[in-house]
Amino acid sequence: MPLGLIALAIGAFGIGLTEFVIMGLLPEVAREFAVSEAAAGWLISGYALSVVVGALLLTAATIRLPRKAVLLSLVVLFILGNALTALAPDYATAMAGRVLAALCHGAFFGIGSVVAAGLVATEKKAGAIAIMFTGLTAANVLGVPFGTFLGQELGWRSTFWAISAIGLIALAGVAALVPAIPSPEERVSLRRELRAFRSTQVWLSLVVTVLAFGGMFGAFTYIAYTLTEVSGFAAGAVPWLLVVFGAGLVLGNGVGGRLADRAIDRTLIVFTAALVVVLALFALLAGSQIATVVALFLMGGFGFGTVPGLQSRIMAYAGQAPTLASGANIGAFNVGNALGAWAGGVAITAGLGYTAPIWVGAAMTAAALAVLAVAAGMARTRVAADAVAVAA
Repeated sequence: MPLGLIALAIGAFGIGLTEFVIMGLLPEVAREFAVSEAAAGWLISGYALSVVVGALLLTAATIRLPRKAVLLSLVVLFILGNALTALAPDYATAMAGRVLAALCHGAFFGIGSVVAAGLVATEKKAGAIAIMFTGLTAANVLGVPFGTFLGQELGWRSTFWAISAIGLIALAGVAALVPAIPSPEERVSLRRELRAFRSTQVWLSLVVTVLAFGGMFGAFTYIAYTLTEVSGFAAGAVPWLLVVFGAGLVLGNGVGGRLADRAIDRTLIVFTAALVVVLALFALLAGSQIATVVALFLMGGFGFGTVPGLQSRIMAYAGQAPTLASGANIGAFNVGNALGAWAGGVAITAGLGYTAPIWVGAAMTAAALAVLAVAAGMARTRVAADAVAVAA
């Protein structure tokens, strides 16, 4: 395995941690800044929307620059944003720190996916992307529970100081292990990258990403409230329950990556359909602690098991111009995050209870499955037509 993949996973760990750890600390942050649950949720939604901006604008702006230098610069931006959040005297400053940290997120994963795929043979690209995203899953298994525990014991600001320190480690890892990749100036242009968006399959892939990932995070954003108010767990149990969810992420990411290298669309359809079923059962059985634990694991597994396939799918249909499309798909993940968090907050504010976000997530995921079925059918039809043309 190329050492560069390890470095990318280290960076993914730090960036993933800053995105997800806030979910377990949302009640503490809301209390300190005296804002509602829905307002606190904007620290997640605002982050996600800023990821979209960074994924598109920063990726486009740096398309001709050496990729290693770009990755290093993005990690520095991440460190600065988390330090500002840790120092924030009020809600507005905390939001500014979240936005600053988020700007690097989409471009890092978008460019990093292309770099990871370029380090291995063609038939192993989804697996390489899965290795990079292992850092993201490890952030959930190890970082988020520990960060939530740290925040509950020493105050939520201590968690963001710890994330800033991890960012420094990630910076050193990328500097030491990612190979110095020459500038792609001679073979890549923004105009060429934009051509990828002429493909209907690229746009359908983006829609699937928004809905599928939005469905999972529509359910997960307010999970701390679901676990304590519906399932009856103590607040101190939340960090360890997040370990269960994170374990599902790790398993799903690895299995999903391997299966996607064999059959992308089939893997995505199976995993997305399973996620719809899991979310519906979770919403129905959230009052049972045993069922909740099982549902958390399966939600993480099937939800994140789609990530390598979704990223590989859009890069495949983007052809020779994958960088901006890859970044756009990272943006789509976070549009989904923001949409799911917003819809879940609306459902809670409407008085529908703390299982309502899970139902919202199930509905969004079902919509993703429908779009995916259409996209896969179109792809099969195109392959069949091409085969007939060749035979003729």
